[in-house]
Amino acid sequence: MFKRALLALTISSICMWAEAQTAQQNLSDRTEQIKPIRYIGVFVSPYYQSAQTPEGHPVVNVAKAFDNQLASNQREDILAVRDAIQAQPQLVTPMTLMVLAIRLYDVGLRDDAVFWFYVAKNRYLAMAGVLDVKSPSLAQVEDVIRNFAILAGPFFNSYAFCDLSKQRAASLNSISWIEQHPYEAMYMTQLPALPGDRAENLKKSIADIKARAQKEAQYFDDPKNLDEFNRKRKENHVPEQFCWAQ
Repeated sequence: MFKRALLALTISSICMWAEAQTAQQNLSDRTEQIKPIRYIGVFVSPYYQSAQTPEGHPVVNVAKAFDNQLASNQREDILAVRDAIQAQPQLVTPMTLMVLAIRLYDVGLRDDAVFWFYVAKNRYLAMAGVLDVKSPSLAQVEDVIRNFAILAGPFFNSYAFCDLSKQRAASLNSISWIEQHPYEAMYMTQLPALPGDRAENLKKSIADIKARAQKEAQYFDDPKNLDEFNRKRKENHVPEQFCWAQ
């Protein structure tokens, strides 16, 4: 169910979120110009709380080794976290990757942000095919990832789909990344697993992720679907909000 919901978010929540934003803006000031969205404001307790203003600092509680840097507004600090994760990704949680993606967006590195958001999402989906995320010990993880996907996902996808070829490349590259860097927590015996061999279940889970990516690509390969999708984006001012030049 949650896997299907994440796929649906990729396709539908972009315009739904834009509609809500536009409606709210029209109610407050119908003449106000639509402005570029330059930072992501979300609250996912207890892991992340955005700053009240772009100049403020968020509250971050995902990984002691990275929390202070992820709360920084300096691009070099966020890049340092990205590089550290890239160097040793084995036990980095999907929650940490979600926050990294948010902070990359906030400091203007939107292409990197989209890639790491997809990595976070796909690392969780791969894990959910191996571990029993419905068990009491892991249920909170599912709730948190769902909240991140629902709240932050539309920001990333609204930007990602400004360029469909780049979006597709980021999606495929993220799948390659999780395949090359399996989440080692999946093999911890203290974590409850689904029936079957964990390694085999991981292969099946990644195959499912690839199949969903292919299904999404096929959806947008249909000119009617793409035209309708872009029509809704334009109608809801998504290009003005997200497709601005750096």
